[in-house]
Amino acid sequence: MVQKTMWIGLLLVLGGILPVQAHMMTPGSVFRDCDKCPEMVVIPVGQFHMGDVSGEGHESERPVHRVTIDYPFAVGKYEVTFDEWEACVAAGGCSHRPDDESWGRGTRPVINVSWEDAQEYGKWLSRKTGQFYRLLSEAEWEYVARAGTTTKYWWGNVASHDYANYGKELNDYDCCGGLATGADRWVYTAPVGSFQANAFGVFDTVGNVWEWVEDCWNDDYKGALTDGRVWMSLMCRLRVVRGGSWYGLPESVRPANRYWGDPDDRVSNVGIRVARTLTP
Repeated sequence: MVQKTMWIGLLLVLGGILPVQAHMMTPGSVFRDCDKCPEMVVIPVGQFHMGDVSGEGHESERPVHRVTIDYPFAVGKYEVTFDEWEACVAAGGCSHRPDDESWGRGTRPVINVSWEDAQEYGKWLSRKTGQFYRLLSEAEWEYVARAGTTTKYWWGNVASHDYANYGKELNDYDCCGGLATGADRWVYTAPVGSFQANAFGVFDTVGNVWEWVEDCWNDDYKGALTDGRVWMSLMCRLRVVRGGSWYGLPESVRPANRYWGDPDDRVSNVGIRVARTLTP
């Protein structure tokens, strides 16, 4: 019986079906649960100060509060791509095939997907793999985006197109819009992984596209949770987006920056990143 069990286990591993267990992985480990699944990075547990730590943000980012992430989870190494989304469409798991605005598909981040579309994608991944895929909570998202840093941007205190794909500076004549300059060679979306990863090994945590998270929108952090869970308010008419985009101002790519959208909004500067719950 033991030999038979071992042989079945080997077949599952070779077939790429065996679920990855948290006790088998260390922070920074990378895995993929299926050929068409997003590549995932294991995130370390820890604490951080969430919100306007630089003192240059908005009221919605205050009060700054300490959050503890004491449970294992993994996050998409990259934003979900068109290729990955189209696998869901082809399998019948996603009902919406989004427009790419003629910027390209493939490894560019999927755009024109709503929060509700993202729920379909997470459910499809969960059914396909037998694991729990979902959007990040807002606290998890900022924890991952900061990756242990306390500076205004994850790379330092000065905005730089060397680290992220974002848009124009605000001036007296116009605001926002795509900008290609320096290492940022893309006016619109860039292929995922075009800039260096942060200290957690996660790419494009800011810029490129805003990312839907699970939480309802709250105007500030008064009464915010401190354990990393999804913050559900009484009115979830709006959902949170994080990270800024190719279109946004430099200040929008601060890890503390936050905004909102209607759950059924489909726009050209918003995409998704997924998380996977890990069970020890």
